[in-house]
Amino acid sequence: MELIYGELSSVGTVRPRNEDCVGFWQPESIEEKRSRGAIAVLADGVGGQGRGDIASRLAVEVSLKVFREAKEDLSPQQLLTQVFHAANLAVFDKSMEDKSSKRMATTLAIAIFRNEHVTVGNVGDTRVYLARKGEIKQISTDHSYVAMQRKFGLISEDEARRSDNRFILTRSVGQEPVIRVDVEDVAVQKGDHIVLCSDGLHSCVADGEICKIVGRYAPGPACRQLVALAEQRGTDDNVSAQVIQIEEIEAVGYYRGAPMFHKPAEKAVTGEVEAGQLLDDRFFMHEMISRSSMATIYRATDRQTKQMVAVKVLHMQFESDPGFFSRFLREEEIGLKLQHPNVLKFFPVEKKSRPYIVTEYLRGYTLAHLLNSIRPMPVFDALKLASHICDALAYLHGAGVVHRDLKPQNIMMCYNGTIRLMDFGIARTEGRRITYTGFTPALGTPDYMAPEQVKGKRGDARTDIYSLGAMLYEMLTGHTPFEGETTLIVMNARLIGDPVAPRQFEPNLPPEVEEIVLHAMERDPANRYQSAADMKTDIDDPDTVTVTGRAERLQAPTPWKRGWSRHRTVILSIMALLVVFALLFFLLVVFHPAHHR
Repeated sequence: MELIYGELSSVGTVRPRNEDCVGFWQPESIEEKRSRGAIAVLADGVGGQGRGDIASRLAVEVSLKVFREAKEDLSPQQLLTQVFHAANLAVFDKSMEDKSSKRMATTLAIAIFRNEHVTVGNVGDTRVYLARKGEIKQISTDHSYVAMQRKFGLISEDEARRSDNRFILTRSVGQEPVIRVDVEDVAVQKGDHIVLCSDGLHSCVADGEICKIVGRYAPGPACRQLVALAEQRGTDDNVSAQVIQIEEIEAVGYYRGAPMFHKPAEKAVTGEVEAGQLLDDRFFMHEMISRSSMATIYRATDRQTKQMVAVKVLHMQFESDPGFFSRFLREEEIGLKLQHPNVLKFFPVEKKSRPYIVTEYLRGYTLAHLLNSIRPMPVFDALKLASHICDALAYLHGAGVVHRDLKPQNIMMCYNGTIRLMDFGIARTEGRRITYTGFTPALGTPDYMAPEQVKGKRGDARTDIYSLGAMLYEMLTGHTPFEGETTLIVMNARLIGDPVAPRQFEPNLPPEVEEIVLHAMERDPANRYQSAADMKTDIDDPDTVTVTGRAERLQAPTPWKRGWSRHRTVILSIMALLVVFALLFFLLVVFHPAHHR
């Protein structure tokens, strides 16, 4: 592939320094162009985090270095994953060196050009476009709060451009030690243009205008035109653009889906599953999505259906454990019987060499990630999301399934404007029990557990309603319902008291909305909403909710009970020892030889 490249990065007309950074590299030899390809990188430092210029420059430098030095047998997807993780750790580690300073962060967009394809990865709101024959398409996905609002129909495009939340990112490089990257692959043609640009440009220049400019000018002049237009329109940010024109594409022959001059090595799974391996001659593992103590989830291609899927693989040490193995099988059993647009879809696999679960691959981020970016959420947005979750719960409960671990980490916000309820690891169906051997895991997550779960009871549909109420509480106030120094304090607090009234945190919260939250979080299940459908009715029309004074009747956990919770183990242990000593003393006295004379 022969490329013509142009770039320009400007400080703009408002900012004191340029926190954008761009980079490009391509090898000189034809052989390395075929095997490795070329790379374009654009990073936009997050100024609100401080040291954005350092973060963006470091991300670009590390990305180019890792790309140049990586093994040539890696696929573009594997290479992107490796580059992004290295850049993310570099920025994160640099940020942690000086603990007195604010955390560093940056957006990062990367395009790899190889063999008739462009593979794009992005984190943040830096965009990548494909312009072809007078039409333009955004390849990347914006990781910003207003992008979520647009996808879910909460605001219009015009409102998004004026929104105060347009600078809030839901994902960035360097913020956490682990990062999730969105990867897209597109086939390109001779004459196509790939455009990378920061939000300082795409917030002021329409997609159609970008298309016209790159189609009219060579890459270098096109970048100058784009930057100048954004500055003329008063952009309040740095402005950067990269334009790559596809000049020539070498005809490539393929054998079994791989270019004949470069066939990536595929390794069969022999031990623990790893990225780059082929599982059961069907699922090619591209990258690890997440890892827990029990299993690892991978993004994979199903060679049979040609679809991208998620594969959850049980760790080898648990395959022989009857309790964990049974729980894993039950999660798949429950998932396969559920078919709803707001519930994660499971795919059946007949022949397996080991325990694993295959589900749809979701492009998006969890509600937990969203709450890390903005808290509290706007009331309308929080209620809209809660309404979607109610739809999923109503279906779930109608199918006789109780989730029992409802929390923000298990709600996926998809880029297509839908939500998915995930993770049925501790779910139960009516008339069935989960049996564990050895260590018994806590059934639920402390911040969102219902009181009956803390007591060790199995729970029912109203248990999930309590958890949804706790999540809605957090969305509306920015706080979890109960806060404490230890998990035991948090769990015990919901048994002996109520949360702080939401309006104590957010005085502008409508009383009717506060009533909905507290109704869902009643300690006694009999006093809660009895179904998700009932709760959805109130959420969808809060103005009709009758305020009954629940907020005034709340009882805070009393200090002495918190003290009892803190010292209960010690006190009970001492009492048990006293009982044992008393019993031994009694036996000595009763059976002492002197008593039998």
